[in-house]
Amino acid sequence: MNNLERIGASFRDPSGFLFKRDGVLYRQVNSSYRKAYDHLISSGLYDVLTESHKMVAHTETNDPPAEPDCAYKVIQPELIPMISYPYEWSFSEIKDAGLLTLEVGRMALQKNMILKDASAYNIQFLDGKPILIDTLSFDIYHEGQLWDGYRQFCQHFLAPLALASLVDIRLIQLMRVYIDGIPLDLASELLPGKTKFGTGGLNIHIHMHARAEKRYAQSEALPTAGVKMDKASLLRIYDSLEKTILPLKWEPAGTEWGNYYNITNYSDDSLKKKGEIVGKFIEQIAPKTAWDLGANNGLFSREASRRGVMTVASDIDPAAVEQNYLAIKHTGEKNLLPLVIDLTNPSSALGWSNAERESFVARGPVDLVLALALLHHLAISNNVPLDSIAKLFSELANWAIVEFVPKSDSQVKHLLATRKDIFDQYTVEGFEKAFSTYFTCEKKEPIPNSERVLYLFKKK
Repeated sequence: MNNLERIGASFRDPSGFLFKRDGVLYRQVNSSYRKAYDHLISSGLYDVLTESHKMVAHTETNDPPAEPDCAYKVIQPELIPMISYPYEWSFSEIKDAGLLTLEVGRMALQKNMILKDASAYNIQFLDGKPILIDTLSFDIYHEGQLWDGYRQFCQHFLAPLALASLVDIRLIQLMRVYIDGIPLDLASELLPGKTKFGTGGLNIHIHMHARAEKRYAQSEALPTAGVKMDKASLLRIYDSLEKTILPLKWEPAGTEWGNYYNITNYSDDSLKKKGEIVGKFIEQIAPKTAWDLGANNGLFSREASRRGVMTVASDIDPAAVEQNYLAIKHTGEKNLLPLVIDLTNPSSALGWSNAERESFVARGPVDLVLALALLHHLAISNNVPLDSIAKLFSELANWAIVEFVPKSDSQVKHLLATRKDIFDQYTVEGFEKAFSTYFTCEKKEPIPNSERVLYLFKKK
């Protein structure tokens, strides 16, 4: 068997590309990148980056290349359990990814190499920390060379961070529309007027940068024609970008679910018992991967991650996801990836031929989905039929832990307070019937001191 598959996101760089053979991921290094690759290894840059966990490691293999006519080497990179995208990250995830990019750029210059680009898609998260995944991101540095990734860095990192910090956190979602970063002229128009004056970094790197792009858009001469920079000048650009990004902050407060566990009707004992039941279910099925859908700040996601289960904790609320990521940074937790995902409008397939960025659903299936205190929001707030919810869960995983919250619960009463109750099927019987089409109920346990019930379902 020789089942070869080119990775849809890996085609723009002539230095090489990713492919799978029989389900195993490889990266082909093309002959055109031979000198740069050899320098990456011989200079010690590869060792420094991988030993400090700032870039994924790889092994050189004797496996045949996907395109032998242009191949130099075939390497097998360290796997990232879950590929995610900048429009799914919290504010601090984007910030840390940008700061890592600048740090890697400095380290490369020390070894006489330069980052070719500054794509946020070259960064992923592993064990709670950002890491560079593109081994071919470097070129040999030549004296006087400019940084080709400067504009891309401003669009992929600085613009979304500035807009989120100074205007509205939801503007990060512009990255779903502009997958090569938020255009600088658009960012310049949206940012507050006070950022357009003086020698501040936002004025230099966004406003002045945008005006320069506009000025030279119709010019035959390149804006950088004849311009040269030494290493010290490049380092000053990195420093200036870092000093511009560091003060940008966003406080995770004031959004819909950011303080969910402070306003819910769970007692402390109920929360504890709920966690114990969820943990017991997880130990029974022993999954390797899990998606906690509507995870809020990851309180119950940790019932999986602390048991060694690679867990994606997704939620619609950027404040909850930010709180989750900051907690991971503080404690050094592993096996947990917080993402901003609206399950009623999850990330779709984007880019060239709709194949550069996978949809959220396509990145499954996993062993287990958790849907805790989520069902009523989907069924009542968003009018999603119960059988559609059950069908989706069956496509995402072989097991599901689902919490049913009845209409008599105060949270459901709150949802129904301002709308007509048209949800005749939203009953215990209707719920169990809908899920029985796709799942077998292995266990059900009521949560003490509440009217809520936890179900463990196995896919048929």
